[in-house]
Amino acid sequence: MAMNTRTLCLGILSLKEASGYELKKEIEEGMFRHFIDASFGSIYPALTQMSAEGLLTVRAEEQSGRPDKKVYAITEAGRAALAKGLAVIPARDKYKSEFLFEMLLQHLLNKEQVDLAISKQHADLTEDLGAIMEARAHKGGECNDPGSRFVMGYGECVVRAALGFLEAQCPWLRKNKIKAAE
Repeated sequence: MAMNTRTLCLGILSLKEASGYELKKEIEEGMFRHFIDASFGSIYPALTQMSAEGLLTVRAEEQSGRPDKKVYAITEAGRAALAKGLAVIPARDKYKSEFLFEMLLQHLLNKEQVDLAISKQHADLTEDLGAIMEARAHKGGECNDPGSRFVMGYGECVVRAALGFLEAQCPWLRKNKIKAAE
């Protein structure tokens, strides 16, 4: 069974209260960015439905110069629904990469395009590794429980392996690209 927006939102809300906007930020940029994508078009209807089902509470929080924001919190029924949603065998991981697509067809690119793609991928992976290491160094809070440590360790292994492979293959790839251009 595939992870869905409801389960993802319940998972985030099991750690802290949040508005729909804050949930989206966690999914796009926070520690939940590695799991599944979810749009505002799927988050807000899920929050509305789960609130109606009693899985969440919602309260208005006043904002200066703007409309009140809705802040959601998980209920005991929501925790039970989350546990049920997590008690399934996860779907196979999906890995999609525009970089790998370009490298598959790199024979159609010039040397500068290949170099740029490699440099960008290296920079992106280095940034990801830095974010993981910064989170691992964080003391306490949401980054210090066994689940977070496992996920960060797994992520660190994957990113380090990708960086190692990229660094080992770059000279070969660049050398062969130069030969192909001659």
